[in-house]
Amino acid sequence: MIAETVCSAVAAAGLGIAAVTAYRKRFLSAARIAAYALVPLGLVMTGVVKWAADTAFSPTAWAGFAVLGGAWGLFTLTRSVERRRGGTRKERREATRAASREAVAPAASTPTLGPTATRRPGNATARRPEPARPTEDFSDIEAILKKHGI
Repeated sequence: MIAETVCSAVAAAGLGIAAVTAYRKRFLSAARIAAYALVPLGLVMTGVVKWAADTAFSPTAWAGFAVLGGAWGLFTLTRSVERRRGGTRKERREATRAASREAVAPAASTPTLGPTATRRPGNATARRPEPARPTEDFSDIEAILKKHGI
């Protein structure tokens, strides 16, 4: 009962402020203030305020919120554990099967044409420089990739 009275008083005060603002020829601000002032009145008329007051003082409602919070916590916990492990059990099983098979890279295709000549003004037969061959050993990286089935 008190909540409805307070909301009605807030709405009346807001509409009074909107009227004063409109009197000062600030119609856009007055319309916005009137809209904000009518929200508490609408909440009272629809029964939302009564429902919120009944919910706020009900131990059963708070127990329900606690159950919902616990369910949400379980969902987030299981999702984070699943992400840390790397997916579902089915995905992990498929990954171990793929890792057990020997991963073979496809053979690189050889160019059908010989080295091509670059056409530069004044030098029609200049050849492209050969790309630098990697001198580093990537066997440890390849082992890691094979271990993970990549």
